[in-house]
Amino acid sequence: MQGIPLLSLVTWLPIAAGVLALATGSDRNANYARIVALIGALTGFVVAIPLYTAFDTMEAGMQFVERKNWIEAFNIHYYLGVDGISTLFVLLNSFTTVLVVIAGWKVIEKKVAQYMAAFLIMSGLMNGVFAALDGVLFYVFWEAMLIPMFLIIGIWGGPNRVYASIKFFLYTLLGSLLMLVAFLYLYNRSGGSFSILEYHHLPLTMAEQVLIFFAFFTAFAVKVPMWPVHTWLPDAHVEAPTGGSVVLAAIMLKIGAYGFLRFSLPIAPDASHYLAGFMITLSLIAVVYIGLVALVQADMKKLIAYSSISHMGFVTLGIFLFNAFGLEGALVQMISHGFVAGALFLCVGVLYDRMHSRQIADYGGVANKMPVFAAFFMLFAMANSGLPATSGFVGEFMVIMGTIKVNFWYAFLAASTLIFGAAYTLWMFKRVMFGAVANAHVEELSDISPREFLVLALLALAVLGMGLYPLPVTEVMHASVNNLLHHVAQSKL
Repeated sequence: MQGIPLLSLVTWLPIAAGVLALATGSDRNANYARIVALIGALTGFVVAIPLYTAFDTMEAGMQFVERKNWIEAFNIHYYLGVDGISTLFVLLNSFTTVLVVIAGWKVIEKKVAQYMAAFLIMSGLMNGVFAALDGVLFYVFWEAMLIPMFLIIGIWGGPNRVYASIKFFLYTLLGSLLMLVAFLYLYNRSGGSFSILEYHHLPLTMAEQVLIFFAFFTAFAVKVPMWPVHTWLPDAHVEAPTGGSVVLAAIMLKIGAYGFLRFSLPIAPDASHYLAGFMITLSLIAVVYIGLVALVQADMKKLIAYSSISHMGFVTLGIFLFNAFGLEGALVQMISHGFVAGALFLCVGVLYDRMHSRQIADYGGVANKMPVFAAFFMLFAMANSGLPATSGFVGEFMVIMGTIKVNFWYAFLAASTLIFGAAYTLWMFKRVMFGAVANAHVEELSDISPREFLVLALLALAVLGMGLYPLPVTEVMHASVNNLLHHVAQSKL
């Protein structure tokens, strides 16, 4: 694939398709907008596939690199590249975009062109985040991707959508400002370069590293989100349309954890080791405390939102263990969570489209009327609980193995997520799906359509495939993870 600018294509093709969808105009041309969006999403995914198939798993550095001058006066470059860590997220994002377009095909009836355009443009911008190797380019993509999500929540969301969208925007925007300050400091410290890879080798003092670490922490911790800056996420999830919740859970949260891997660890390795206890403490609070909070939720979306925070606590725990089991487990957990949380939000969306309620108490006996849907929902609920042979088990097991190497009691607390996860997920499933038909509204339910079946079946295959045979995912990341760990350990010495 030499000579083909694959990373530019996966970034700009969805954005171009989004602009084309927007150009279809009013809802009289809604079908044209849907078709353009589907073609754009499928093209973006097809273009992303060679990033995996042509990826050299023995190479730890950046591949498919593109570099051109952008703003020469400040030495800013259009600089893209992916390694074994970022490649997987570009694929996950491109795949999720296809599912979101199909899922919203019939559900969205007003401002269809604008809805589809927002998702496609956001998909391209998020691919840009994962591929950017210039600090300014990264920052531009990072902030720009907030705008489509802000509009998605604010326009197509629930009754409190304006409050939720503003809270989401303010939290994530304010958290990012210190990251920009860190980039400007590193630019001066490096002698006038915004190249992220050059920052990995800067001779920074411990004081400098700690300040830079916290500057990045404000941006990435909010995005993950880590406790206690997590409060925007349940509001955003509850008010967002189904597609917005899927992308938020499957991709946008991962960008925060990705930031720790791309910036915090390699640029401030000594500070990362020094503050590892602090990060592990926050992660374990998220795993245990937020898991308990999820147990008392009456709203299905809010329950899954808190579940996401708890599972992302597992991710940040794995990152700051500084061993291969923990770090690779965190990456596997991120990919798995993208499939599982996205699928759970789509399942809630299927029910909401029929009954316009997310309250668990409004359901009961749904399996009697929707047996095919109930089977899919059960699989995803089991995966969320960490059942072996599903993708949800692999990452959690690897992180627990990595944690035992560091501290048994950390591992004991982390493993509690398997109990809490099973408790809140299966209790929700039992109350919604089993028992006698609860009311006349449930009595009128019909099973999933072929379109809904296609979306859930693709996610089911991903969850089972990754659970039964995770090697195709883990072999891509081995070299890059080992290289990162070697760099961090070397700096510590």
